[in-house]
Amino acid sequence: MSRIGPDSHHIRTDVPARLDRLPWSRFHGLVVVALGITWILDGLEVTIAGAIAGALTESPALRFTEAQVGGIGSAYILGAVLGALFFGYLTDRLGRKTLFYVTLAVYGTATFANAFAWDFWSFAAFRFLTGAGIGGEYAAINSAIQELIPARYRGRTDLGINGSFWIGAALGAVGAIVLLAPGVLPPDLGWRFAFGIGGALAIIIIFLRSFLPESPRWLMIRGRIGEAEHIVEGIEARVRAETGAPLPPPGRPITLDLSRDTGMWAVARALFTHYRRRSILGLTLMTAQAFFYNAIFFTYALILTKFYGVPVSSVGWYILPFALGNFTGPLLLGPLFDTVGRKPMIAGTYALSGVLLIVTGVLFQQGVLTAVTQTVAWSVIFFFASAAASSAYLTVSESFPLEARATAIALFYALGTALGGVAAPWFFGRLIATGDPGQILIGYLIGAGLMILAAGVELLLGVSAERKSLETVATPLCGVPAAAE
Repeated sequence: MSRIGPDSHHIRTDVPARLDRLPWSRFHGLVVVALGITWILDGLEVTIAGAIAGALTESPALRFTEAQVGGIGSAYILGAVLGALFFGYLTDRLGRKTLFYVTLAVYGTATFANAFAWDFWSFAAFRFLTGAGIGGEYAAINSAIQELIPARYRGRTDLGINGSFWIGAALGAVGAIVLLAPGVLPPDLGWRFAFGIGGALAIIIIFLRSFLPESPRWLMIRGRIGEAEHIVEGIEARVRAETGAPLPPPGRPITLDLSRDTGMWAVARALFTHYRRRSILGLTLMTAQAFFYNAIFFTYALILTKFYGVPVSSVGWYILPFALGNFTGPLLLGPLFDTVGRKPMIAGTYALSGVLLIVTGVLFQQGVLTAVTQTVAWSVIFFFASAAASSAYLTVSESFPLEARATAIALFYALGTALGGVAAPWFFGRLIATGDPGQILIGYLIGAGLMILAAGVELLLGVSAERKSLETVATPLCGVPAAAE
């Protein structure tokens, strides 16, 4: 690090270049596990809520209607929307690491409380708070992952981590199978114990995160260059000790003007003026995938029980292969986002997901499918849709300046989820309640149309960010162009 001129606010640093030149190491594996487990928690929460939908309608204490089950899903998503906005803003102001613990505490406390819900409104309130914790996690965790992972691994890592949502889904499915099995627990206790799984995981995660540092990039733009370089030196030492080889030379340093305004209004100008096209892209991708996922998955159990006669206690068995397709999609397709490129892969997975949903929706409406073939169809669709949804988070988390990263993630997650996700479970719950497959097909066609539209927007406005440093993709608000140094 060096200052340019006496008492100058201009600082030249190679912190980003040093982070990006690192080979993959156990440190990066720790980042993936300790931070990426957020998606496992979300998958666990969503799956438990979906798998126990039938149990909630049969619970002696609750007796929810199908519409109320959909409303519970909407409460969770609304909490995630508002939590992302609130905690996302704090993440850019207070740092990534501080919010690791705050959002996790909110989630853990609320999900435990859900086990003690006594009516619809208490259940909805606790689900809202659980969603707020998860929404805050998305903003804080996506920011840190992007800033700690080397550029050439960023796409596949981000997709793989987002795909781990479905590890949580599988855990939730197994938990539902065990806890909702006839004779294991009384009908009104099985679903309550299911919520304890997430709370127990939260305690383990707190321990794992204690080994992670603050983001050096965040410290850098806050003027805390000494702290940032100290953390980077520690990471470099760990990597050298692990590989036994010298590190390659870092790339070109960047120059920062720490006197520049990077406050809320500067962030707003960046998002809605300078990066307006990227904002449109991010909102479109997030909205389409939110409607697609939340409409279908939050009501998955209702489709199985109402149209195929699957017992409530067996729903988990049908979620397991569905979860497998969703997990393997980002895992296997992820490397192509770093090699083939962002635009063709994002547009391709969005468009293919939409087309496959149309075909499956028509087959469902015609009564051709069984519970097994319906599950196979969903598994194939979401092999691609899971990669598409993960790429939406990748896009909004790498396309904006460092000072606005968590805010941008939170804003577009919140807006996209509010537009495409909050009403989707309720809307599909009402369609399912009619008992008419034709009505449900209309919902499927809407979801498919949104995915195909998003594919077109990606082709027009997509950002070719593969293998590029974050500072190259979007110059920090306090960054100084090379010509002005």
